[in-house]
Amino acid sequence: MNWFDLTIKPMLAVKGRPFDDKDYIFEIKWDGTRCITFIDAKNKRLRLQNRRLLDITYRYPEFDFYNFCNKNYILDGEIVVLKKGRPDFKLLQQREQVENRMKIEILSKKLPATYIVFDILWVEGVGWVTEKPLIERKKLLEGLVKDIGGNIMVSKYVFEKGKLFFEKAIELGFEGVIGKRKDSTYTPGKRSNYWVKIKKKNSIDAAILGYMKGEGGREEFFGSLILGLYDGEQYVYIGRVGTGFDVKFLEWFTEVSDNYKTDNCPFEETPTIKREVQWLKPYFVCEVEFMEVSSDKKLRAPVFKRMRFDKKPEECLMEQLK
Repeated sequence: MNWFDLTIKPMLAVKGRPFDDKDYIFEIKWDGTRCITFIDAKNKRLRLQNRRLLDITYRYPEFDFYNFCNKNYILDGEIVVLKKGRPDFKLLQQREQVENRMKIEILSKKLPATYIVFDILWVEGVGWVTEKPLIERKKLLEGLVKDIGGNIMVSKYVFEKGKLFFEKAIELGFEGVIGKRKDSTYTPGKRSNYWVKIKKKNSIDAAILGYMKGEGGREEFFGSLILGLYDGEQYVYIGRVGTGFDVKFLEWFTEVSDNYKTDNCPFEETPTIKREVQWLKPYFVCEVEFMEVSSDKKLRAPVFKRMRFDKKPEECLMEQLK
């Protein structure tokens, strides 16, 4: 298969706490959509592949890779919409929820996206560089910096001082940092302590497997979302989230979830929920922040943060609660 048509699962990180280590570099954790980018500069072709391995090129007509690329590359990075220099995920979701090509074109000018490049996997004339140490791959990227501009950025990093870098990142309004071992190779689809994500709040990505019917002001929408995590064989109920939604989301999710309704409970054991429930087939994923996990593996004080269109339900594993 031609390099341009390959499917590549992105390398993943484990959770961790702020730390210092001379063997690691630290960079901002960009709050956006993960994206492997295939750039065929000679033929002026571009392919953007998200974490679900879907082609999302059509969503971002504003990306101008050809203005700096005189070679062919495969890059790894994050798509964000910046507001005052920081990622605004709600604005990004406006881009991700639109399918109409005319609206996409309008939004590309009204809410332009930025691609933050943080790794390089393949280079024309060199070949695959995934087996090279991370710091060498970073140097390859730095060779591109002088030519990069517009809505393409290369992620900066610092050496060793992870704790201080984390504090400064939070002060500036970012959600956290990523620590990466300098000598680590790039392992597609693998999660290891070579990469450690450090965030200011507890959060997990959970499958939305149903909702409680709404009451009062939410009677025509839903009351709370029913969440589950996958243990490798089945989904395990971890509770419900009923806060963090705005009216626009309530309207949108009530409409789009209609095609995924089912009479079958997706859990092996039907959880005890006193209000009327509508089950959903596994399709939707959301990120939820929470205070802690109870002894029976339920989230305490969960708050809805955002949808994760780039993630599959079966990727939401129970190990997140460890």
